[in-house]
Amino acid sequence: MKFLIKSLTVITLLCASIPGLTHAQTKLTRYVNTFIGTAPLTDPKILGYTLPEGWRSWAGLTFPGSSLPNAMVQLSPITEFGSGAGYEYEDDTIYGFAHTNKGHWNLCNIPILPLSKPNGKFGSKFSHNRESAAPGFYQVYLDDYQINVRLTSTLRCGFHEYNYKDNSDRQILFSMGKANSGVNTWKIAQDGPSAIQGFQGGENVYFYAIVNGKIDRLDITEEGKRSGYAIVHLADGNSGPVELKIGLSFVSIANAKENLAKEIGDKTFMQIRREATDKWEALLSHIQVKGGTEKQKQLLYSCLYRSFLWPALRSDVNGEFRDAKRNVVKGNFNYYTEPSLWDTYRNKDVLLGLITPKVTLDVIKSMKDVGDKTGFIPTFFHGDHGASSIAGAYLRGIDDFDIKGTYQILLRNANVDGGARPFVKEYIEKGYISDPDVKNPHVETKAKAGVSKTLEYAYDDYSLAQIAKKLGDSSNYRMLMTRSKNYNNVFDPGTRFMRGRLDNGDWIKPFNPQYPYYEYMYREANAWQVSFYAPHDMPGLIELYGGAKGFESKLDSLFTLPWNPKYIARNVETMIGQYCQGNQPDHEAPFAYTFIGKPEKSQKIIDKILNELYGIGEEGLALSGMDDAGEMSAWYVFSALGLYPFSATDPNYIVTAPLFDEIKWKTSSGKMLTISKPGKGRGITSIKVNEKAIQGYFISHDLFKMGGKVEIGTN
Repeated sequence: MKFLIKSLTVITLLCASIPGLTHAQTKLTRYVNTFIGTAPLTDPKILGYTLPEGWRSWAGLTFPGSSLPNAMVQLSPITEFGSGAGYEYEDDTIYGFAHTNKGHWNLCNIPILPLSKPNGKFGSKFSHNRESAAPGFYQVYLDDYQINVRLTSTLRCGFHEYNYKDNSDRQILFSMGKANSGVNTWKIAQDGPSAIQGFQGGENVYFYAIVNGKIDRLDITEEGKRSGYAIVHLADGNSGPVELKIGLSFVSIANAKENLAKEIGDKTFMQIRREATDKWEALLSHIQVKGGTEKQKQLLYSCLYRSFLWPALRSDVNGEFRDAKRNVVKGNFNYYTEPSLWDTYRNKDVLLGLITPKVTLDVIKSMKDVGDKTGFIPTFFHGDHGASSIAGAYLRGIDDFDIKGTYQILLRNANVDGGARPFVKEYIEKGYISDPDVKNPHVETKAKAGVSKTLEYAYDDYSLAQIAKKLGDSSNYRMLMTRSKNYNNVFDPGTRFMRGRLDNGDWIKPFNPQYPYYEYMYREANAWQVSFYAPHDMPGLIELYGGAKGFESKLDSLFTLPWNPKYIARNVETMIGQYCQGNQPDHEAPFAYTFIGKPEKSQKIIDKILNELYGIGEEGLALSGMDDAGEMSAWYVFSALGLYPFSATDPNYIVTAPLFDEIKWKTSSGKMLTISKPGKGRGITSIKVNEKAIQGYFISHDLFKMGGKVEIGTN
């Protein structure tokens, strides 16, 4: 907590020192701590086990550098290549400042590092005492080179400022052979007296960089195309800060140069930084709160910030991008990377649409473009959750796209073998996906993850059915809704778990519901963690457990049965009983008590997660699991505000007790949704919508369209 307060003070002072920025203009960005999620999680009581020697838990994996919402450029320090987001808070050496990160699958492209009289090794010690950050800004002092570095950025460009203590022999390192994406080739060359241009292959990133002085020479060292580097030697004579402005493109050097000219041009560092702050302030100001603690506000706005860094922009200012076939095309929309759908369909994609519907619209158009070129809407990692993300947006009124064409491709996803849904032929024929008979399965066993796929495909079928219904396709609607019940086929009434089946239909033996698997029966989960997943049909799921009483008893056990500390899986961590907050498969489970009329039990679990599993660790900078493209953060945002999209496809929200007394949510239509909780209690006694009491615990998305008031009574 000491660090949280200290960093908040530093950020406030930094913002106050920017010419033209008033306190009012930075009242929300000052709450954002971009270091949250960069520290390791080590407490065995939280993790559920003791970390094996040499392990770093997969908690957080966020980056502290400069970025705009859903930008192409994410300019951030690298303390270790190959380590998720490239920055680990416990490290003490910076090796460069890379220009892509989480929105581009952690690529960490084009690392650049200023040097002063290097001693043969590239990298500098640094201290957190001389490091600061805010949305759209990062600063650090490089001890070994005695250089103060400041970074800011636009959508497609980075702006570096280096203050060298010694202005003789100033150098800039381009680590051309390094990136998390795996570099297979690269090129770099000088272009005129003050510019450097180049290309980093593998992901094929082009750049054009200009410095505010003359370049004396460019030394290139090729140690094979998978390594090697280049050093820019700056001419003497300039005693002021060195400014390096760099444009990126995934199309060409010419486009990178044009991006740079259009987005930065002759603007100063402070102008670009002010613009970045203003853009983040405008986004964060969609949600304003009263009440709550300073830490709760900091976590809310830090999580809201983190929710808008993925997916990343891929098209240039002239509209060009490389499509799924690697061809250069020109679009009339912004082209984005594919969303991290296995994670973000649950909540983050909904949040994106509520605050920046134009981005959501363009993401859908980008996915449709991939589908046009490949025959399938893209999936990510597991499941076919583009169906949910697209259906959820469409049903919430984001519909200015080719819905019929998109729907036809999603139908291919759902029915054509060898495409977006592995083993879909078996799923259609049997109503479930089997797994092989593995005699001695272990944590890392690779197989079909048949239970998880069956459950997820059933929900995806439901999602697609909702589009079919709205489009009047009654035959496909009936077929998909029938398939949406397939979750029943992996429920074993004998054990009361979702359980793997063999090809012949027999239940898999031996069966240990507590043992976590990477890809055998379950995906990054155990039987406990997937057995409450049917967000589209909770009444049907409850019936499988024998009704409300049986369901409640089983759900109680999920949160109370102690985790076996010998069951160690790097991606299953942070346990409340068998429940895992550190990964996505059971993130709906805390809300499930509401469906049996016991919301107070849900609230108790939700409050424990909000209060104990975010902003944790010795310095308050750890998260309970990998942020996973903002899903972990979006879970906090919704839960802290008292509305959660339990079934992200459906245009409604389950109501819980918010952390704040009053929330004003400016909707994308310009209306205002006000959520108030006048009492101090945490147990919900009533819900009023526009001063009328409602039955149940759900409110409609219409409130985001029309505006209105939700009053939550508590005791």
